[in-house]
Amino acid sequence: MDITSKLNILSAAAKYDVSCSSSGSNRKNNATGLGNAASSGICHSWSEDGRCISLLKILFSNECVYDCTYCTNKITSDVERATFTPEEVANLTINFYKRNYIEGLFLSSAVFKDPDYTMELLIKTVRLLREQNFNGYIHLKGIPGADPKLIHQAGLYVDRMSVNIEVPSETSLQALAPQKKKENIIKPMALIKHGITINKEEKKSYKKAPMFLPAGQTTQLIVGASPEADLNILKLSEGLYNKFTMKRVYYSAYIPVVENNRLPSIQTKPPFLREHRLYQADWLLRFYGFHAEELLSESNPNFDLHLDPKCFWALENIHLFPLEVNKVDYKELVRVPGIGIRSAMKIVAARRMTKLDYMDLKKMGVVLKRAKYFITCKGKYYGGIIFEPNIIRNLLIEKPQNHTEQLSIFDLYPETIMKKELGSKVTGEF
Repeated sequence: MDITSKLNILSAAAKYDVSCSSSGSNRKNNATGLGNAASSGICHSWSEDGRCISLLKILFSNECVYDCTYCTNKITSDVERATFTPEEVANLTINFYKRNYIEGLFLSSAVFKDPDYTMELLIKTVRLLREQNFNGYIHLKGIPGADPKLIHQAGLYVDRMSVNIEVPSETSLQALAPQKKKENIIKPMALIKHGITINKEEKKSYKKAPMFLPAGQTTQLIVGASPEADLNILKLSEGLYNKFTMKRVYYSAYIPVVENNRLPSIQTKPPFLREHRLYQADWLLRFYGFHAEELLSESNPNFDLHLDPKCFWALENIHLFPLEVNKVDYKELVRVPGIGIRSAMKIVAARRMTKLDYMDLKKMGVVLKRAKYFITCKGKYYGGIIFEPNIIRNLLIEKPQNHTEQLSIFDLYPETIMKKELGSKVTGEF
């Protein structure tokens, strides 16, 4: 099989891994241009300092020995198979980089023959790249069940590694992927955390100590393939952040591609809106000081899909509101719907000089269409309604009566979510 055919097959097979995001662009290069967003396998991710970087996103192989129920690459699937050689991946990456198509590589793989053999091939690939002085970003997928020495060796060559959990509970893992074991997933995560901690200490005493995963580790959870509630997923994510210092947990709405009585029907729409709500809640865990069991409870374990998680939490805890913006501390301010981290910092700084009013908040970027129901300014309430959660909820999800623009499909199908709200997945402002 020629290299182009392999690239088409293995880049398409990598699209279900959401650890980096595709731009959706199909802009092609021309004879005088720079870069190309149309080549197979090109996707975009973001560096820690906020830069958008283009990555070659591919599987090393889609020939898998496992028979995971939810996976298109499982051994019993009738799909076209292909496997790169380490030299082919290294040459592709370097040639794409020289053409200005990419700035790095995202390399994953199905389990080819066995975990150790697959991990050895991946290590050979990244070692070849580094030996050819490729200093671009490399994100490598760690293979669960591989020897710990191989995981550590890979960490010396790449910038970030991810070990995907995929299914949110051990019970569902046994039901949907019985060949995989929980301990084989958790063990590499613990090893990676230990390696990063040791490397930081080594760097303090020896500046030229070899780097070990300077961009940390991530993981991925599939949403909707198994029956776990949002609370179970968030509690798992919170545990991963706390125990393994995870850089990021990615959520992937399950797309039904195979028929199986243990999976949602193939006619079922992917739960994209639920995925989005989990990303918003994840942001609240990481940056807003919330805990999973604050956002949800055993009696109310799933988010209201019509409200963002902070509004949902505020309405469930309406007894804490309204808050006087001129008096409450920063930790309370960031919990108000419509007040993000930046606007909360502006409020805290400005009120040292003067008491703030409603217009001051608007100038600071507070989203008053949400915040006004949960705050007072100089003792005045600007919500203009009876302070009752059901009334506030209806107003928060209310659509404008007089449409001045063409009706959007985002208004007709709430599961795809309104365009304007999608930005909060990146900016984190609620």
